[in-house]
Amino acid sequence: MPVITDNPPAPIQDDLNTLATSLDTEIPAKQADNLLIATWNIRSFSSLTRKWTASSDDSPKRDLRGLRAIIEILSRFDVIAVQELKGNLRALRDTMRFLGDDWDFLMTDVTAGQAGNNERLAFIFDRTRIRPSGLAAELVVPPDRLERVGADALREQFVRTPYAVSFRRSDTTFILVTLHILFGDVAADRIPELAEIADIFRDWARRSNRFHHNLICLGDFNIDREGSPLFDAFTSTGLRIPDQLRNLPRTVFDDPGDPSDDNYYDQIAWFTTGSGALIDIELRSGGNFDFLPFVYTDTDFSRNSISHRVSDHLPLWCEFVL
Repeated sequence: MPVITDNPPAPIQDDLNTLATSLDTEIPAKQADNLLIATWNIRSFSSLTRKWTASSDDSPKRDLRGLRAIIEILSRFDVIAVQELKGNLRALRDTMRFLGDDWDFLMTDVTAGQAGNNERLAFIFDRTRIRPSGLAAELVVPPDRLERVGADALREQFVRTPYAVSFRRSDTTFILVTLHILFGDVAADRIPELAEIADIFRDWARRSNRFHHNLICLGDFNIDREGSPLFDAFTSTGLRIPDQLRNLPRTVFDDPGDPSDDNYYDQIAWFTTGSGALIDIELRSGGNFDFLPFVYTDTDFSRNSISHRVSDHLPLWCEFVL
């Protein structure tokens, strides 16, 4: 049985080499003055079939070549917020084994209940670049806020509680808050969670900024499109998406040539006031990364099949100047 650290067969290594070359071109290199933050919903990041290419009869479909592609992408960032990490940690353990001792992770326990989907939230980070600075918390709604009235008032706790961790790089402290909004059957049902997040996080951002801490929200917000009621709820208290991340495909099923087909599921955002951003670090660049052209090129796998092996979401990233 092959393991994640083995040398892959030649066609798979060719894919990985091409993937690495494309990442070199599209993702900024790690430098002394920059900080690379990403968010990625890695589809059902759970168990693993330890074959280089899983067959149609194998379960799960995620295989070693898919995981090696995931690892190659993760390695380009200083910290990655990961959604859809599951109870089974086999794929994560292989990921950390391959990345080595310079990498680490922090995660929540699984979310109980059917709606929680057995999911965790996690941060994977490069210890040579950043370190945790003390804060780790799952956020819950204060009881008095659940008693408010109104059509869009939240009446129960977040299904998957947002996860916040503070990190430090040199003299810069930043707090990352990641979450995965419940998708549900009706889009409007997501509005109370989005509005509550926008409200609570605004107050936290103001407090954090007084101490020169930078609060950044990132994750899968399941927003359909800009200008929708979901988007309006998300941005209602000052959360802003950088221009570099607008109109970018978020999933492998989006049509890059048709902006109207794009969704706004995944976001990296921070708060602004009339006088500017409530963060003390400057955005240099940002984007997504489409891995589809560089994986499983020797197969006839469909996009859907590849989405089970790598992901249905594309990673989204920002580069900040320190």
